[in-house]
Amino acid sequence: MAIVKYYFLSVLFCALFLPGCTPKKNGPTSQPVAKVYDTYLYLTDVQGMVPKGSTKADSTSIIKEYVKHWTEEQILIHQAESNLGKEELDINKKLEDYKNSLIIFAYEKELVHQKLDTAVKDDEIQSYYDDNKKDFELKNDIVKIAYVKVSKKAPNLDKLKGWISSTDPKDREKLSKYCYQFAENFFLNDDVWLMFDDVLKEVPIQTYNQDLFLQNNRFVQLEDSTSAYFLGIKGYMVKNSISPLSFEKDNIRKIILNKRKMDLIDEMKKNLYEQAVAHSNITIY
Repeated sequence: MAIVKYYFLSVLFCALFLPGCTPKKNGPTSQPVAKVYDTYLYLTDVQGMVPKGSTKADSTSIIKEYVKHWTEEQILIHQAESNLGKEELDINKKLEDYKNSLIIFAYEKELVHQKLDTAVKDDEIQSYYDDNKKDFELKNDIVKIAYVKVSKKAPNLDKLKGWISSTDPKDREKLSKYCYQFAENFFLNDDVWLMFDDVLKEVPIQTYNQDLFLQNNRFVQLEDSTSAYFLGIKGYMVKNSISPLSFEKDNIRKIILNKRKMDLIDEMKKNLYEQAVAHSNITIY
């Protein structure tokens, strides 16, 4: 059982409420308030935690709660120290390692902020794509679509199929105006590749074979109790094929920038090491 001793009630009232009554320090420590095993909590540790204007009852309650928390914590620390090995208790080394990691990370972050060239040209992206196509195998089906969800009571539903399927700019303009006026949801940028799984979250298509469905459908019209769905499939690529560059462009840009960042950090480390050697700031015994 933990050895816990409280001395603080009379001392506490004196220190908190009677000016000039604070016990004088005797050597390196002040009046003890509590003890757990060989660890002491001193009056100077608890002074200042009571808000000004607190009543005696509130002040005593605050200090009692703090002392209770402190004693419980010390009991756990004592138990941990009794049961953990030396390596597990080497907290100072872990804290030092963590502090060093934070300092290095902050310096590297500032270096990258100041020095990193974030402009990535299209020919760099193209070159990386051409050299690493095997890394861009699709894990899911992707599609290019024009999609409209509209109330079943909306006007001119019979014209939507023709507008969605058409490549005539005038029909696309009519479709766009119609969507902004009547559609509940729509997507008309059919130059953009989308995950087919994401499309299926919007359109209630029931299929057990996505690849077969995409091979055999260019236009889909569906209804539920309140809405009508019109989907024009302008292009598709099935999983396990090579992903198109336009779908991977943003990802490749991030890869190139990350490589630049790592190269910048490596070059900084190399230069700092060479400078330290040149100025005889490194001694290895």
